[in-house]
Amino acid sequence: MAFKSGFVTIIGRPNVGKSTLLNRLTGEKVAITSSKPQTTRNAIRAIITRDDFQIVFIDTPGIHKPKTKLGDFMVNTALGTLEEVDVILFMVEAMDIEPKAGDMYIMDLLKKVRTPVFLIINKIDLVPKDQLLVSMKTYGEMLDFKTIIPISALNDDGVSIIVDEIVKLLPEGPKYFPDDMVTDQPERFLAAELIREKMLEFLKEEIPHGIGVEVVSYKQRPNRELYDIEANIYCEKESHKAIVIGKSGIMLKKIGTAARQEMENLMGYRINLQLWVKVKPDWRNSESMLRMLGYK
Repeated sequence: MAFKSGFVTIIGRPNVGKSTLLNRLTGEKVAITSSKPQTTRNAIRAIITRDDFQIVFIDTPGIHKPKTKLGDFMVNTALGTLEEVDVILFMVEAMDIEPKAGDMYIMDLLKKVRTPVFLIINKIDLVPKDQLLVSMKTYGEMLDFKTIIPISALNDDGVSIIVDEIVKLLPEGPKYFPDDMVTDQPERFLAAELIREKMLEFLKEEIPHGIGVEVVSYKQRPNRELYDIEANIYCEKESHKAIVIGKSGIMLKKIGTAARQEMENLMGYRINLQLWVKVKPDWRNSESMLRMLGYK
C-alpha cells in the first residue's frame, strides 16, 4: 500500500475548540487551551503518523476583526493557510443553530478556495440531537462541504472519523517528520506557551491578551538532570504587572508552579523556572516587540 501524507488546517472563530481538537487528535498537549478567546497566536503544527499515512495539522488563531498589529498577524496567519493545504477543517459550535457573523465571514472566504472543506460541528455534548440536525442542515445549505462531522473534542466523540475522512483525500507523499514527532514547535516555544496558558487560566479577563512571554534562557545543567528556564512576562500597564505578581508574589508563584509542572509532564525532565514581569506599553502594536516574541 502506498504511503500517503498531507497538510490540514483547522480554522474557525475564537474559542470554538480548535486547540482542544488538535490535542485530542495527537494524544499530546501541543497547543494551549483556555476558555478565553484568541488563545492561539501562531500557526501550531501537530503531526499524526501511522504505518500508511502522516497528517500534519495546523492549528490557526481564531479569525476575528483585529484591533492591533498582533491581531492583524493572527488573522493573516489563519487566512494564509487556506490554499496551502490538502484539507480545511472549518470548526463551529453546536450551540449555534445559525452561523454567527464571524462564521459567515469565514464561509465567504471558503467559497473562494479550491481546497476541500470539512465542517466540524463541535461541542455536540451540549445540545439535543434535534438541534444538531437543524444546524447541520442550515450550514449544509450555505456551502458545498465535502463532509459534515459532528464531534465533541472534549469527550473524544467522533474525532477518529475526522482522521478516517482526511486519509481518503490525502495524496501519495513522503514522510515529512520522524515517527515519534508530534509537533515541530521547539521546546522554547512550548515553554512560553505553557506560561501564557497558566496566565489565561488564573488571571482576569482583560489582562491575558495584553501579555506576551519571551523565554530568554533555556539551559541544561552539566549534570543533565535539570533545565534552567528564565522567561520575561510583558504587560502593557503597571497595574497589570501588579496583578500578575499578586500580593507578596503569590499569583506569579502560582503561575510559575503550574507552568513548571506542565512543562515537566510534557518534556520529561526536571525544570527550574524563573519568571520576571516587565512593563512594555502598547507592545502589541510594536513591530520590534512582535518580532522579538515571534509574531513576525
